[in-house]
Order: sequence, then C-alpha cells, then structure tokens
Amino acid sequence: MNQKRIFDYGIRIGNGKRGKLNKISDVAGVTVGHSTIRNEAHNTGVTVVMPSKSNIFRDKLIAASYVHNGFGKTAGTIQIDELGTLETPIALTNTLNVGLVSDAVVQYMIDSCNADGMFVRSVNPVVGECNDSALNTITERAVRCEHVMEAIQTASEDFEEGNVGAGAGTVCYGLKGGIGSASRVVELDGKEYTIGVLVQSNYGSTADLVINGRRIGEEIVKSTSGSECDKGSIIIVLACDVPLTARQLKRVVKRCSVGIARLGSYIGHGSGEVFIGFSTANVISEDKGGDIMNIACVKEGRMNMLFRAAGEAAEEAILNSMVCAKDVTGPDGHVVKCLKHYL
Repeated sequence: MNQKRIFDYGIRIGNGKRGKLNKISDVAGVTVGHSTIRNEAHNTGVTVVMPSKSNIFRDKLIAASYVHNGFGKTAGTIQIDELGTLETPIALTNTLNVGLVSDAVVQYMIDSCNADGMFVRSVNPVVGECNDSALNTITERAVRCEHVMEAIQTASEDFEEGNVGAGAGTVCYGLKGGIGSASRVVELDGKEYTIGVLVQSNYGSTADLVINGRRIGEEIVKSTSGSECDKGSIIIVLACDVPLTARQLKRVVKRCSVGIARLGSYIGHGSGEVFIGFSTANVISEDKGGDIMNIACVKEGRMNMLFRAAGEAAEEAILNSMVCAKDVTGPDGHVVKCLKHYL
C-alpha cells in the first residue's frame, strides 16, 4: 500500500530495526484483511488477523492475552489464558457486533475443518472491539457474516491502514484513529526474529498526546476542542516468530502498554486496553502422537530486547493508525480530523 506513514514525516520511534513492510505481516504466514462499511449512517467494519496459512484449529499456536484496563467486551481470552493456545483467526469490530462476528468466525472454522476432514465439537472465537459510536450508528449493528468472510478472503501481507475495517469509525486522542501496524526485528543466537503489532486505536484525551517528546496535544486543543476524556479502548494484536512459552509471551504482550504510555495516555476509566499475542514458532498439533512434546523458548535473561521491540512497535502502530487515516464525518454531521493536519 502506498500510504504515507509516521516515519515518512521524519518521526522515528525508538532505535529498533523495522521489518520489510513494517507491519504485523512481517511475521511469516500472518495476513490481515478488512471489510469497511461507509455510508451516511455508518463508519464501521471488521478487520481480521489470519495467524497462519494452515488450519489453525488443527495446528494451534502459542498465545497469551493481557487486560491493562477491562472496560471492554473482548471474546475468547478466557480459554487463551487457560490453555495458552490460539485456534481461530483474531477478528476486530465494534462493541455491539462482537456476537455477530464471533458467530461468523465459528462458521468459518467449521467450514475450514469440514473441508480438511476434521470434526469440530467446540471452537474458541477470538474477537476484540472498540466503541465507534461517535462516528457510527452502532445500535444498527451493520457488520454481518458476509463482511467477516470478505475480510478473511481478502487478507494479504500489504494491507491498508487508517480508517478502514474495524478502524473506520474509531477516534484516537480526539483525532481520527483506526487500524495501524508496525514491526521490529531482533537477533537471537545470530538469527533474526520478528515482532509485529496491529492496533485498533480508539482512546486518549487530545491534550495528553505526546509524539517523540513534543506535547502536540496541547498545541492541537488551542485550535480545536478535541476530546477531554480518555475513553473508548484500544485493541492490540502482537504476532511474533520468536519461540516462547505462553507465560513468556504474556510478558512480552504486556510491554505494548509502554507504547500507549509513551504517547501520553494514563489509561482512563472508560478505555479498555486489551492485548492479544501469538507466536508462530511452536505449533501445537493434537493429532501428533505421544503424550509429551518439546517446546523451544528464550532464556529469561534475553527477554529485554523483546520487551523493547513490543513497546516500540505498539507506539509506532498507534501513530500509523492515526496518520494513515482521513477526516471522517459522523451521522450527526460532525467531522473528526486526522493527525496529519497537525504534524
């Protein structure tokens, strides 16, 4: 995608090495798709992260979740925390569409497993949400099964960012939020590994926004009313190809909070900060024989570089979600402007 991202404005976040696309899809096998609903009444949609190219119900991935503030309606994290594995794509949408999107993800997995000759008794759909009611008539629940399937079918490595898919109607620091992504490359034992992040940004008070130490939010409120309250939520999806246990992965996922904090947020009462992570390095296949399996993992003393990579990627992904977005007019006629007007 030929979109101008935060790095193109001369703003460099951290000192880590970026991946080829600087997106979550720099982790091999990961793709992202959107379906966007945009009309006079709606700015909403669905975004789906496809974790691998194989049947993920059969070939499960190590996973973890972390709730930084729980004002949210995310589905599927209970089983992730209990079993430490992911068995479906990760879908993002608006708050009141979680149930409908969950149902569509279940149907997709049933269809996929039927095609592979697998019988499904239970499946754990993972769906994150942000409340986009400021720019979307949310009670009409515009997202349907066909939109989820469109997002899955169009998933690609080089996907669009900004106000698309689940980010079509989100607002971040009083400006237009959306879908954003970034990645970092780390080296362990002479081999390069990738950590990628994707966000659905919908949080923050305008005056709090800080970019590379510049208190730009205070400058913005001099020319616009902005948002006075830190509310709305952010969903962060982290993918990596680093061999980790579920416990280690949770430690890495937690560090995405650093990216949020560095941009000025204090994690307000009405904002749900929910992080979901997975690693493609260890595949858990139930159909493989034996009672014992071996899982590779990183030495705890070498985790610092992963923590830094997660924080940097999250910070840059949030800024990409904002700077790639365009101005959006809500159903009531009010306009939410994008960040690039103020850089």
